[in-house]
Amino acid sequence: MRYTDPDGVLAVQIAREALEAFVEGRRMRSFVVPKVFEEKAGAFVTLNRHGVEEPYEKLRGCIGYPEPFFPLLKSVVKSAEGAAEDPRFPPLRPEELPEIVVEVSLLTPPEPIEVKKQRDLPKEIRLGVDGIVVAQGPSRGLFLPQVATEHHMDAETYLSECCVKAGLMPDAWLDEATRVKRFQSEIFEEVEPRGAIVRRTLA
Repeated sequence: MRYTDPDGVLAVQIAREALEAFVEGRRMRSFVVPKVFEEKAGAFVTLNRHGVEEPYEKLRGCIGYPEPFFPLLKSVVKSAEGAAEDPRFPPLRPEELPEIVVEVSLLTPPEPIEVKKQRDLPKEIRLGVDGIVVAQGPSRGLFLPQVATEHHMDAETYLSECCVKAGLMPDAWLDEATRVKRFQSEIFEEVEPRGAIVRRTLA
């Protein structure tokens, strides 16, 4: 594990503050961060409706940066602001903030999955461990590791649904022109809105 529990707690605190400042139209308060937050790393911020169990109904926004383009601090802040305006949903309103649970995924850099034949891809994916990025030409889709767990997917379904998210046919992962990468993430989330923050395990 690259990040300590205090790192994860701080990441969620930063995401919560960035989210609320953005939605409320005010300046974000500053944080003193350890050196690891100055290193380039990918991150995603997921916003869930508290108390809603069904995965498709509880999601309120999820935006992030899979590649390590920015220092981690900036990745978390930009992801939180982006999640408030996830194009799949109406912009988050200030009155919704007390009902939102913030989750932060801290990512490893995506790496290509090397296989001799495309049909062997499912064997190389560890469900609940690996997130995936599917790309073909300009089309691109990404699933965080928790997607397979929350939606009870097997590896083939996981790949197929990610292809659909990319705007491709479900079996596009079998095409040699399709590139598939995997990454891992350390997940930290609020137990309740603005509440205690814990490391999440998917097992």
